[in-house]
Amino acid sequence: MLESAFSCDSVEIWVTTDAIALTKDPRIKSQTERFGDISDWCGSRAFSLHNLEDSLGPAPTRSDATHIVCTPETRKNCDKINEMRIEGGISPLEVIEVAHQLARDGVPISSSRIREGSIDRDGNLWIRAADLDRTVHMPSTLDSELKKPMGTLFPGPEDTPEVAILAAVESIPAFSPCLIAVGDVTVNSLLEIGWVPDVGIVDGLTKRTAWDGELDKSSFVGNLSCQNPPGQLTPELLECADLALEFAFSEEGGPVLLEVDGEEDLSPIFIHLLAPLGSVVLYGQPSAGVVMRITDEDTKARSRTMLDAFEVR
Repeated sequence: MLESAFSCDSVEIWVTTDAIALTKDPRIKSQTERFGDISDWCGSRAFSLHNLEDSLGPAPTRSDATHIVCTPETRKNCDKINEMRIEGGISPLEVIEVAHQLARDGVPISSSRIREGSIDRDGNLWIRAADLDRTVHMPSTLDSELKKPMGTLFPGPEDTPEVAILAAVESIPAFSPCLIAVGDVTVNSLLEIGWVPDVGIVDGLTKRTAWDGELDKSSFVGNLSCQNPPGQLTPELLECADLALEFAFSEEGGPVLLEVDGEEDLSPIFIHLLAPLGSVVLYGQPSAGVVMRITDEDTKARSRTMLDAFEVR
């Protein structure tokens, strides 16, 4: 859109204020950051930045303006603006309609889709068709990397995991769209402090031996089960994780417990690739505490790189 706008000699860029933008999504960057990003992109071109405080801006009354830029779904606003200009005795603007850039799936790239976690900024899908077709095995080269905490460690005594869980919960950002807990002890500790995760993933094990606790499943609205052998990531786990997140976000849905026959240790790789930006993933770190990782673009890129390193046997 900006590139097309600069076919004109000078450009006014009207940027939505925080008061309006944050009602759409609290994860949207501040207007100051958006101003900075636009200025960096425009460089030395002739432009100016302004506060947009409504859906139409100054276009209906600006007699010195000649063009307006839009995408197909906002063309109707431009038509309305031109009707208002004609009624006010002002020449209509020439409308420059810019087609959307399409992602790899043929659907337009948008900031909403990026925040929802399905694509990156270039329109590449985080989850690919091949991920749904084959089971992959963890290579030994990733063993040391996966043992490192992937996030912020909240330390706490092993016999009272609630200590670490409470500290982690208090650090969850207010804008986080959902909480995913991985591991029987982690899920149980959350439930014991009165916090039900949007998605809980368990396998009945702790430190790869049978967990001797008893999980209260009554707080979960949905329940799914799948197979995922140790050291592997299966299409079945991916599909169930996707269904769990979809149900947790749906109007008729609610918290989901996903029970894995095998091991859930590697499931955060799938979860980060599926989850919306800003999601919080909690999982236990044996004999250390609980790790919190917020799903951001870097997390998704790292998870994608790790998944690509898995082997098909």
